[in-house]
Amino acid sequence: MVEVYGADWCEDTQRTRKHLDSLGVVYHYINVERDQQASEWVKQQNDGKERKPTVKIGQQVLAEPSDHVLDHALRQE
Repeated sequence: MVEVYGADWCEDTQRTRKHLDSLGVVYHYINVERDQQASEWVKQQNDGKERKPTVKIGQQVLAEPSDHVLDHALRQE
């Protein structure tokens, strides 16, 4: 299961979502600006910072990953 935590206006979130779409990866997108619990979870994962996007792939949590880092994490899943 892949989850993407981000914001609609965030260019990095948009890039990550487009990359996952191009790979055909099914993921769940959570807008942290509309979901307070998701925002708090992201902050817990990132030393109190709301880093966008934060991507959860299985048990891995990646903050603002590059496309290369995403590809590597997806191959390990």
